[in-house]
Amino acid sequence: MKLFEPLHQRNVVMRNRFAVSPMCQYSAVDGMPSHWHLVHLGSRAVGGAGLVVTEATAVSAAGRISPSDTGIWNDAQRDAWRPIAAFIREQGAVAGIQLAHAGRKASTCVPWEGGGPWRGEGAWTPLAPSALPFDRDWHVPHALDAAGIRDVVEDFRRAAIRALEAGFQLVELHAAHGYLLHEFLSPLSNQRDDAYGGSFEHRARLLCEVIAAVREVWPADLPLWLRISATDWADTIDAGQGWDLEQSVRLARLVQPLGVDLIDVSSGGLIPHVRIPVKPGYQVPFAAKIRREAGVATGAVGLITSSAQAQAILDDEAADVVLMAREQLRDPYFARRAAAELGDELVAPPQYQRAW
Repeated sequence: MKLFEPLHQRNVVMRNRFAVSPMCQYSAVDGMPSHWHLVHLGSRAVGGAGLVVTEATAVSAAGRISPSDTGIWNDAQRDAWRPIAAFIREQGAVAGIQLAHAGRKASTCVPWEGGGPWRGEGAWTPLAPSALPFDRDWHVPHALDAAGIRDVVEDFRRAAIRALEAGFQLVELHAAHGYLLHEFLSPLSNQRDDAYGGSFEHRARLLCEVIAAVREVWPADLPLWLRISATDWADTIDAGQGWDLEQSVRLARLVQPLGVDLIDVSSGGLIPHVRIPVKPGYQVPFAAKIRREAGVATGAVGLITSSAQAQAILDDEAADVVLMAREQLRDPYFARRAAAELGDELVAPPQYQRAW
């Protein structure tokens, strides 16, 4: 049964095809993960997932979505991640970290406090490819100059070094959901006229430079994943030509030779007020097309809530991995329940075996 077949990437083996998708917890102080993150991520490793990926972890203080995001831009944060990564590995799951820069969507309130622009003490000016706010009444970002772009690349490189030192086995670069790397990709947010704007190749330049910088320091025997938004959904509000699926296929072909092992396929987040046709598995066709036409492994994510649905995605060869978010919040032991439902077995930790 494909869901419970191991996935081999480089020298890393996922015990099954279930991955816990990155989910922001907004529970850090000064970028430091806490006991909350140990329990949140660790329980899902105990729950049987093959891969557990941290929330979007900022590569710089300016790259946080909110003041309560985790980071890995200093050694203290690296050291705080170490026991969390170790516990995930000890439970038989692969420990992954998502490296991110929020771009123009930085300096926001946590969701349960409204989620809009944060204007409290310590608020900061976001960075972006162009000085275009995410929405009305949002912070106007500072457009990065050449030196600022070099700093971003270096921030990702140093974050990858610290991720390795912290014990993570897989890095995912966040180029989706309207954050900085996605902002450079889409012509709706990137209106530069230099080497980082205009043509597809120029808009993809920063992402390619980040991938190359990370691959220089991330060992050749460890996987590198990339999360993208396959479409901005701009056509649903006549917003003009945004990032779309055809460009996503083209990007997948471009980045695979740079050392990207899997494209984690999400969508949206760049512009507000779009109309997304949300339904079970609504993003799976994007993963399938990229996998088929670019010849690269993909991960499917988005309203995947049942074992039968997850198995069907793999049976249809639409993706190589199923990433789950909200269902994992509802049930950290989803992988074990799925195994029972599908007639397979995941060996429980000895402390829990009397319940199986």
